[in-house]
Amino acid sequence: MPGVLLAGGAVAALFAASTLSGTHQQSTPPYFEDVPDDEIVITIATVNGSGCPEGTAAIAVSPDNKAFTVTYSDYLAQVGKGSSPIDFRKNCQLNLVMHVPQGFTYAIASVDYRGYAYLAEGASGMSKASYYFQGSSETTQHTHTYSGAYDDNWQATDETEWASLVWAPCGELRNFNINTELRVSAGTSDTSTTTSFMTMDSTDGEVSTTYHFAWKECEQAPAGRS
Repeated sequence: MPGVLLAGGAVAALFAASTLSGTHQQSTPPYFEDVPDDEIVITIATVNGSGCPEGTAAIAVSPDNKAFTVTYSDYLAQVGKGSSPIDFRKNCQLNLVMHVPQGFTYAIASVDYRGYAYLAEGASGMSKASYYFQGSSETTQHTHTYSGAYDDNWQATDETEWASLVWAPCGELRNFNINTELRVSAGTSDTSTTTSFMTMDSTDGEVSTTYHFAWKECEQAPAGRS
């Protein structure tokens, strides 16, 4: 059986608790502590969308190869006073080239999204994200909603159960697609005097949307077979 590591604090803690409990399934692959030593290289193939104009999205990989972060600097959806009719929805699609260590494959086990929202009484906001590998019909999707009155940072964490993880094909270079969306609805709020908005960034003007890896060794073909 292949060895497996679930990367990312929340997911690691979740599976550690499962291992210690009496409900742990013996069929779960054994875990190992070391992630691949070779460096992951991630580059942006294309970036499109009203939430990520050219030059406003960047990628960084953690030194321990356990996660990567997408940083946005101009991702804002708003309605109400001073807004245009198309400002209520902003989106961003990133197409990433993922070069991972030989002999390993990966899945996205957990995602942390952060931002700031000001929603007037009666207004609402939504963050939505989906991701998939190029050429694959399997898509992971999550949605979070927020109701006004709201004036604070927001954070959402999406976790995928082991059985539902979507793995990159072993030995193939498949681009990884990330689609995110922010949407704000005026609802019953007074749009003549107030502006409701939602950003995918923090109060210092920078977001840290972090994608945590799950690692798995690729199975070797039996001797005498290619």
